[in-house]
Amino acid sequence: MTRLQGKTALVTGASRNIGRAIATRLAADGALVAVHWSSDADAALDTVTSIEKNGGRAFTVRADLETPGAIHQLFFELEQGLKERTGSSSLDILVNNAGVMGGVSPEDTTPEQFDRLVAVNARAPFFILQRATTNLNDGARVINISSGLTRVANPQEVAYAMTKGAVEQLTMHMAKHLAPRGITVNSVAPGITRNGNPVFGMPEVVEQMASLSAFNRVGEPDDIADAVAFLASDDARWITGSTLDASGGTLLG
Repeated sequence: MTRLQGKTALVTGASRNIGRAIATRLAADGALVAVHWSSDADAALDTVTSIEKNGGRAFTVRADLETPGAIHQLFFELEQGLKERTGSSSLDILVNNAGVMGGVSPEDTTPEQFDRLVAVNARAPFFILQRATTNLNDGARVINISSGLTRVANPQEVAYAMTKGAVEQLTMHMAKHLAPRGITVNSVAPGITRNGNPVFGMPEVVEQMASLSAFNRVGEPDDIADAVAFLASDDARWITGSTLDASGGTLLG
């Protein structure tokens, strides 16, 4: 597929799981993909190697999104990598995927844990998009990864869900702000998706999680990547400010 031929993309948190699947799919559609990573260089390089083996183009960029100066570092490496390969620092697709989960009860959540969730899941997407506005071409695509937990209660993830609610607000307001340039801004909200957590190696637990979906299975990273690829394409040109539920019909009844 070549519907993204000539396009450039940045996918944050792209070294593994959903981010890796998104980077792989966008590259398969023809985009040059910047694979962002923060803590696992080998995984990021493996993602790039896999993309290149399948005829795609990609390179790595590193930034620890928890730390001050992360956005500057990210865009320094991004612009350098794009210029080396295209002669320009222009960006067509931004996917704010990087995130951390809490898994801590409301009573046990510490200020430090809360601040980390906010820093990575809410602050970073805001300032990445703010900085990216100087790189984004008119008609570009921005896709923010939210969560089904903005609509389904799980007290163990209340702080995480709060940050993902912020992501959906970012989507709505920036969609209005960037619309005059023809830039669409949307969110994708995954449900329970296989992500490398050890619980996905426990058949009885997977069966319980699968029962929450209308399709009686857990999500796969490719399920989310395909939804992102749609929003990144010209087919989604008339969709903006929306959150696409990609939960496989979780808790429909």
